[in-house]
Amino acid sequence: MRFLLFIALLLLPLPAAAQGAIQTLLQTHAEDLANPSRRTIQPVIDDLAASGLPQMPDFLEAWADRRVVQRDADGLFFYGERDGDVYVLRSVEDGSEAGEVGRREASELRPNAGVRRLIATALVQFQLNDPDPERRRAALDALSRNATPELLDPLRASIPTEQNAQIRARKEALERLITLRYGEDQAARLAAIEYLSGGVSLEARAALNNVLTTEIVIGAPGAETNVARQLRIGTDIAEDQALALLAEEGVEVADVSRADRDAVLIANIEDGAVSGLPVASLASETRRWEAYDVLARSGVAPQRAGPDAVSELLAANPIYEVYDEPDPAITAAAATALDEVNARVARAQAADLGLDALSLASIYFLAAIGLAITFGVMGVINMAHGEFIMIGAYTGYVVQQIVPDYTVSLIIALPLAFVVAAAAGVALERLVIRHLLHRPLETLLATFGISVALQQIFKNIFGTQAVPLTSPDWLAGAWTLNDVIGISYIRIAIFVLALMFLGLLVYILRRTRLGLEVRAVTQNPGMAASLGIDPDRVGMATFALGSGIAGVAGVAIGLFAQVTSEMGSGYIVQSFMTVVVGGVGSVLGTLIGAGMIGGLQKGIEWLNPSNTLAAQTYMILFIILFIQFRPRGIIAQKGRFVQ
Repeated sequence: MRFLLFIALLLLPLPAAAQGAIQTLLQTHAEDLANPSRRTIQPVIDDLAASGLPQMPDFLEAWADRRVVQRDADGLFFYGERDGDVYVLRSVEDGSEAGEVGRREASELRPNAGVRRLIATALVQFQLNDPDPERRRAALDALSRNATPELLDPLRASIPTEQNAQIRARKEALERLITLRYGEDQAARLAAIEYLSGGVSLEARAALNNVLTTEIVIGAPGAETNVARQLRIGTDIAEDQALALLAEEGVEVADVSRADRDAVLIANIEDGAVSGLPVASLASETRRWEAYDVLARSGVAPQRAGPDAVSELLAANPIYEVYDEPDPAITAAAATALDEVNARVARAQAADLGLDALSLASIYFLAAIGLAITFGVMGVINMAHGEFIMIGAYTGYVVQQIVPDYTVSLIIALPLAFVVAAAAGVALERLVIRHLLHRPLETLLATFGISVALQQIFKNIFGTQAVPLTSPDWLAGAWTLNDVIGISYIRIAIFVLALMFLGLLVYILRRTRLGLEVRAVTQNPGMAASLGIDPDRVGMATFALGSGIAGVAGVAIGLFAQVTSEMGSGYIVQSFMTVVVGGVGSVLGTLIGAGMIGGLQKGIEWLNPSNTLAAQTYMILFIILFIQFRPRGIIAQKGRFVQ
């Protein structure tokens, strides 16, 4: 007897011991969990959410996804995965394996759509306070996509305890959005509008526009209606559109159709006449209407609509736009806030356009500066300058094939592209250009032929398809200030690179012997030669410097553009325009010219985004007009070009 009592006492705690905190809590609501309804399940979900158990979010997610089963033998709950005719069970406490059970020996929990929405609301309460920042961000993303009034209080409760400044700002912004949409307190909604008026986000603009949605109302609205405006015929709405709206409401001009007219005339024929008019005389439409009007005046037929019937109908049935939002104070504040936001968006768009223009100008500066200094020193129109850009880009591609680390390969590629392109420039200068000095037409034709030849050579080596020049991960993405202003890190890097070369060139030209000789040869090559300066050596060094910079520009351009054998020809036109506008041989002039060309192109593209060729056409027209007033550019060089 004592042995049996011992066994009974030993077995009694087993169910409680086997059941953890979650299982124990679930068992208290077992019946409601097995047969949930939206009316009875809310207290159960509230109790589960209030438990604060760390495993509860996983259970709620599994319950909503219908991955929870109840074992029929003992009523315990498990995570269950169907495998043929059995369920593979896992513990709701820690996810550990809990054996198997036949398909007919367990019941799936199948919450309907209404219950799943309640579960999602409770789940957000956990996710908004989850220790993992990524889960909190995911919860905010889900909340922004499917905001409901029930989630407002959990969101507000999570804000004071939020330690991450970025997530806290996102929570505060989302709280204002939901308050504006679902809040009932006018002061809180007005405060939300005031907050939203200070930003430019798409969410803020959408929320404000949502407050200002309207519907059409025919006739004078009631005293409690929040009227947006009365539509003026001919100004706010066309007359035919207004008549169509009235017709949809069954309000139309009462007029007589020809079929009704003829029916009335036939019904009133007496002794071969209608109202004293012989039937034989009613052969025309005019005569038939005259006969009908006689009948109408005598009261036999309805009167026809007069010439002012349409205007009288429209005057008697005014058309209004009324806000869906019933509170006039809310709509007035939202309209004012939206005007402020739109003005701020316009300024942000202008700033974004300026950043794009600055980025494009830095690219044009890198592409054109080499052409500017070689043209300034030697007076050579080098049509193959674009191919040095292409050589630099392919040098970067080859380096990446050898060195797979994109950061290291970029560090190697930049100076190597300078060396390779500079060597190609020296070869071109020594073999061709020096023999064609002071013969501009022959030089132009020769360099154009070399340009075509280089394109074909690289096409034979690397193929006709574009090859990738991949940027490092730290150059991926963009620097984003808000929903309007943003610029890619690659373009920022190119801008910094352009500044570095600007500083380097200014230093070389102003603080080194080579720079002094370059300036001397540019201004007066004969006098420079008489002072012991070798113009040929200076020309070769300048050509190497200009070609090397073009090679570096090729690496930079290749990071965001396609690397092909024809890529250089896409920049040669802009390079020449930049040099012509800025002034040949002037670094500062090239910088200003690049800024003007980049700004003009971006401005034209913004005005006419559907036609990219328009920017090129208008820029050429601008250059033609510009050189009429400044034929030697913004900063004219003294010396060899003085007439």
